[in-house]
Amino acid sequence: MDPTGSTIELSIDSDFQFVELVASVTDSITQLVGFGPEEAYWIGLSVRESVINAIKHGNKLDVKKPVEVKFVISDDQIVIYVKDFGEGFDPSCVPNPLDPVNLLNPNGRGIFYMRTFMDEVDFQTPSSGGTVVVMRKRKTAKTTGL
Repeated sequence: MDPTGSTIELSIDSDFQFVELVASVTDSITQLVGFGPEEAYWIGLSVRESVINAIKHGNKLDVKKPVEVKFVISDDQIVIYVKDFGEGFDPSCVPNPLDPVNLLNPNGRGIFYMRTFMDEVDFQTPSSGGTVVVMRKRKTAKTTGL
């Protein structure tokens, strides 16, 4: 693998039928980078949640608006970008799913999972509109055998 990283990009319509396609690509990429089964599972869950959010909340199920997914991989990490073309949002306004009043509220769980299982999660609002979720996962010493 190129030490500066390799890039894989997907563009899907805002249709839930494509979520598992992205998940399948994610599984292949995490295996290629060398993540163990547990880490790969949580990375896959984070990507699925991000893509679902982009389709549902970002693009509001408008199939004319794509969701773009980019994976930048290297020997020791994966960085995933998920971009929608919606109106954008303020992540600080998403309800905390651990707050007792929100325990039965499904909103906010995807972002919670992303933040829990990835090393870094950032939300960007490009000048062109929409939202880009940037997630980074580094291989641990356990994964790399150190």
